[in-house]
Amino acid sequence: MADLKKLAEELVGLTLLEAAELKNILKDEYGIEPAAGAVAVAAAPGGGGEAAAEEKDEFDVILVDAGDKKINVIKEVRAITGLGLKEAKDLVEAGGKAVKEAAPKAEAEEIKKKLEDAGAKVELK
Repeated sequence: MADLKKLAEELVGLTLLEAAELKNILKDEYGIEPAAGAVAVAAAPGGGGEAAAEEKDEFDVILVDAGDKKINVIKEVRAITGLGLKEAKDLVEAGGKAVKEAAPKAEAEEIKKKLEDAGAKVELK
């Protein structure tokens, strides 16, 4: 039997590109269609009430919707992430995915502005 704890650690440690590739393998080879965002697992640190009281200094930039100008949004996603065309397109079309994780507040706001200028709907978490 597989070591489930080790498998869980490996899944949590996947990069965005690796998670997208895993999704494609599951879909193409096994016919499994993961729920949106199920493969891109982000480890959230467990904190008490004290952590919530502090001002957050790292944000995830989440692409909610590409809007009408999807090509412009894909171009911006490629520039921000360094992904290839297919990976950026998959990320944009999936919606609800993190474009950038754990970005400092200033960088997250800059990325959000670029994506919104391109026509996307973006939120910071």
